[in-house]
Amino acid sequence: MSRYGEDPETATFSEWLRAGSEPVWSAVVGHPFATAIIRGEADMRRYLVQDFQFVDSFTALLGAAVAAADSFEARVPFGRFLGQIATDEERGYFHRALAALGEDPAATPEPEPVTTEFRALMDEARAGQDYPVILAVLCVAEWSYLGWASRAREPLPEGFLYREWIELHEGPDFRAWVGFLRGELDRLGPALPATAQARVLDAFRRATVLERRFFDMAAGN
Repeated sequence: MSRYGEDPETATFSEWLRAGSEPVWSAVVGHPFATAIIRGEADMRRYLVQDFQFVDSFTALLGAAVAAADSFEARVPFGRFLGQIATDEERGYFHRALAALGEDPAATPEPEPVTTEFRALMDEARAGQDYPVILAVLCVAEWSYLGWASRAREPLPEGFLYREWIELHEGPDFRAWVGFLRGELDRLGPALPATAQARVLDAFRRATVLERRFFDMAAGN
């Protein structure tokens, strides 16, 4: 793929990353399992059991973003999201949802291969302390979920397993969070050397592929 700025159709760096991850990106956003969540028809047990295994690595990656960000203004949204969403709202949802599904939130089930690989990517980005790479992995996780959740229409499914999971990944606050992540990539990406841009694109693509594989796993494929 060309270096950012060489293709006039990609207006921002985050759009360049997304375009460079097609057609996998669209396969994630339009995945049949995501559609089943929107319809209230998905079997959420395997999906949530495995997704909960990301919480620790995801939280650590947010902490790495706080440390690696280049300004106080950039650090604040990560700290706010870390405290209000990742450790409170989302973790609370997992505990209630897993209990409702007959699973023990304190258990440590065997991770699926894709779960292990996704945690390894998060841990790699955290250990590397490369802020744009950290942003790329976080942005895929959040932007792709906004992509499928924003397809949901009222009335949402009545069951809280579906309704609250959709609401956690849609709405003004979550859109602002994704907008912040994209904005940081758009701020920093254009000035990066070509080698660094390629490194960020590679992380974005790898995360996108893992998102699709995770949905495939949840769907039993």
